Amino acid sequence: MLHIRISTPVAAAVVAVALLFATGGPVSEVAYGNAAPAAATAQSTEGHGSPYIATHLYFGTGRHGGKPPITEDEFMKYVADVITPRFPSGLTLQEGRGQWRDKDGDINRERSYELTVLYPVKEARARDHDIEYIRRLYCTMYELESVGRADVRAQASF
Repeated sequence: MLHIRISTPVAAAVVAVALLFATGGPVSEVAYGNAAPAAATAQSTEGHGSPYIATHLYFGTGRHGGKPPITEDEFMKYVADVITPRFPSGLTLQEGRGQWRDKDGDINRERSYELTVLYPVKEARARDHDIEYIRRLYCTMYELESVGRADVRAQASF
């Protein structure tokens, strides 16, 4: 699922796409440290914060087959029951409007949510399991095609 939004998260998506093209491989491999684009190696690790991964997940709320959209209450219950137990240290959730082309080639416009979680680079492989579980379960529960994902290296301090 591809969501296009006019806001600051667009910059994160642009970075993710740039990393994909710069490394010739999945962005998650860059995030895990298996490939390092020139820009990432040139960036100083000194300064503010420690090396983290920012994972952005893009959840659509439109459903197929004439079913009603996923409500805010349903989505917030999903966050409380499924996402928060896996990322209890914190997360950021933004509501937006997204669009994407489905498997039939139709462009769908829908209310969407962008979830951002930050975690230390050293936890990337372990966190991948949680993130993929969150994506698969949402698709299964609501009979959706996908939940978008972008992983970006970051320096973070709290």
